[in-house]
Amino acid sequence: MTVDRLTTNQDFDPARLRQAFGVFPTGVVAVAAAVDGGLVGLAASSFTTISLDPPLVSFSVARTSKTWPDLRRAAHLGVTVLADHHGDVCRQLAGPVAQRFDNVPVTVTRDGAVTLDEGLARFDCTIYREVEAGDHVLVLLQLHALDHPRSGPGDEGGPLVFHRSGFGRLADSA
Repeated sequence: MTVDRLTTNQDFDPARLRQAFGVFPTGVVAVAAAVDGGLVGLAASSFTTISLDPPLVSFSVARTSKTWPDLRRAAHLGVTVLADHHGDVCRQLAGPVAQRFDNVPVTVTRDGAVTLDEGLARFDCTIYREVEAGDHVLVLLQLHALDHPRSGPGDEGGPLVFHRSGFGRLADSA
């Protein structure tokens, strides 16, 4: 038997907490829309599926985000699952607002959802609910349409993976 090394009622150092959270790899998505005649978007590494009926997904965004207040005004949001070759695009989506979509091929739906053309999966969504969660907002999205290539395994590449504050890819399991 081992002694429990977990302690309660401790003050969490943000850097140490970020390191601990970082050991869990996550996929990365782009969330984007056409708003007031321009493209608005961000990268999120907190994407997860929630429900099949109704079809729901979620991501979280910092409450201090300057992009989310504009993005959340869109009628529809596009969510693109980024591929392992999208590391530079992801950094660009986290960079200066005016250059986020420079040289990035996108599709804009009639309802204003913006998706990246080379994504592994693309979703057209609306906001289902927002939940305040500490220093973030958990955004639940309801899916209205999707595009997912039906090619064979490995044809479209793997997902972009965020792990320990950097990007990587899944090892080939074959």
